[in-house]
Amino acid sequence: MFEVDFKNGEWVNPHIKPYGNLSLSPALSCMHYGQAIFEGMKAIKTDDGEITLFRPFDNWERLNFSARRLKMPEIPKGLFMDAMELWLKLDEQWIPNVGGASLYIRPLMIATDDYLGVKASESYKFLMYGCPVSSYYSEPLRLRIEEQYVRAVRGGVGEAKAAGNYAASMYPASLAQAEGFHQLLWTDAIEHKYIEELGTSNFFAVIDNKLFTPATNGTILKGITRDSVIKLAESMGVEVIQAPLEKGFLLSKYQEGNFKEAFATGTAATIAPIKLIRFGDVDMELTVDEHSLSSSLHRSLDALKYGKTEDQFGWIYSISHGVSFESN
Repeated sequence: MFEVDFKNGEWVNPHIKPYGNLSLSPALSCMHYGQAIFEGMKAIKTDDGEITLFRPFDNWERLNFSARRLKMPEIPKGLFMDAMELWLKLDEQWIPNVGGASLYIRPLMIATDDYLGVKASESYKFLMYGCPVSSYYSEPLRLRIEEQYVRAVRGGVGEAKAAGNYAASMYPASLAQAEGFHQLLWTDAIEHKYIEELGTSNFFAVIDNKLFTPATNGTILKGITRDSVIKLAESMGVEVIQAPLEKGFLLSKYQEGNFKEAFATGTAATIAPIKLIRFGDVDMELTVDEHSLSSSLHRSLDALKYGKTEDQFGWIYSISHGVSFESN
């Protein structure tokens, strides 16, 4: 794993070491006041053995957006990318070369002041580690629209990739899982009228042969896979509508027979089809098959990631030589 500390206004002592536990003070400020952010990325090994990353600069930019929102220091691009390149070369044997599998990468920043007092920390630790993964979901998703609990509110930290956002979703999600659902489909915090996102993914619906997704309005994470799907769909001639999406609109379109497909997107999930959404006492049963738009988008995105088709968007980053840090 890679580790570097922020002290006295600068990042110091970058190094790679064997994956292992950290020795931390019980007064560590991130454990009391919540200054903790992270990212999710994947490294892929193509058929010819090349190691590639998917849109890593977007992850770097989003990490720094989250850092600014939680009053944490930003990571320089050179530090972020050089560390990742050297670490991936050292751990290359952990990158699967099986189709559909990858090395999931977790960049993480935590506040490290050992001080009991509500203020922004002055010291931080940035870490990077990973593990091999395959598909995040083993089957199409069953969702329930959440109308009581709240994950994020406008003006809060919902669009940052902050640890606390996930903590807020866990208890309501466990209630849904006990009822046989995989995830909740969250609604807005004020009226519970508008669809937002899943606990781990962005949401898309195919309605009237158009692709709808909720607009990012300060409570929804600006997913990199979400943005990729939007651009890929538009390149395929699909009209994409990014706007507030009412749950009642979904129900009425379903009852008309014009809402037949939905899917979730995220780094871990990639593109996960949704087979059922429960709204109140109505189960909206949706189509899941190889001819669906989500299946087509998934095949196209995977082909691009694994080097089987041309990267017309400039999204693929190939690991090169010439990094500047030394492991110890």
